[in-house]
Amino acid sequence: MRQLTLGKSGPQVSALCLGCLNFGTKTDKSLSYRLLDQYVEAGGNFLDTSNNYAFWNGAGVGGQSETLLGEWMKEKNNRNRIFLATKVGANPTIPGGGFPAKEGLSKKAIHKAVDESLKRLKTDYIDLYYAHIDDMDVPLEETLEAFNQLIQSGKVRAIGCSNHYTWRLEEARSISQSHGFAPYQCIQQRYSYLRPRPGADFDVQISVSEEMLKYIETHEEIALLAYSPLLSGAYTRQDRPIPVQYTGPDAEARIAVLQEISEETGATHNQVVLAWMLNNSPVTLPVIAASSTEQLQENLQALDVTLTQEQIKRLNEATY
Repeated sequence: MRQLTLGKSGPQVSALCLGCLNFGTKTDKSLSYRLLDQYVEAGGNFLDTSNNYAFWNGAGVGGQSETLLGEWMKEKNNRNRIFLATKVGANPTIPGGGFPAKEGLSKKAIHKAVDESLKRLKTDYIDLYYAHIDDMDVPLEETLEAFNQLIQSGKVRAIGCSNHYTWRLEEARSISQSHGFAPYQCIQQRYSYLRPRPGADFDVQISVSEEMLKYIETHEEIALLAYSPLLSGAYTRQDRPIPVQYTGPDAEARIAVLQEISEETGATHNQVVLAWMLNNSPVTLPVIAASSTEQLQENLQALDVTLTQEQIKRLNEATY
């Protein structure tokens, strides 16, 4: 599988990151293992999870995804071949409490959470540790100092953030520079080919803005990752309508061009979206998900799709 650098000088990771959100809850152990094996056999090494995955799924309480990955890596004896990412900051502190009762990003919460994640993951280090949701109630210096301590101790090798605004990312970069802390090497946001309508609400999730894209283009040391890049199957599945936050004339215009490019390349809409992310500017690493081996294979085959610069330009310029 194609490898990309996480930021300008970070570690090498698979171009397609496998999201493990539903593993251990909505996706049972047997299927989760098959999907993980399939991904690794295709050359993938980049797994994405969180300490709160997935407390909202049925009997989920958070931590099941990490637990399953830990068991899988132990069984396969492949930890040293996996680039493992997990997150802290959004795990409910009250059972069933949801995000309003999240653990947050205090030094105490981070140090407690990392040890719990390491135990579930059956490992002594995490390759990439994310601040999952921004915590405005804790000084950013405290959060970054805690992450820096984890890197110094060897528990974490790199850090990133998710669901942060551009100004907070820049503030974090400035603080890390002035204090000599390890910087955020990446940011993971909601991002897809369709653009949200102005004022669209995603609750705690933050969608990539034009400002963020420009920021990443001029700060090559920070990589951009996209979660929900395929809008839960809405590009290809008749039973999955386009989310209301994206509907409207702009979406219709972009879907029309997406259809044209799909016909020209022989690729599915999903594959064109993923190929566009990997070949556009700034380059974006998609966090893919799948609930079947067929879906995962379709996603993996996006790496075989070649888009011309003219096709990328048409995709970028499509609007109503």
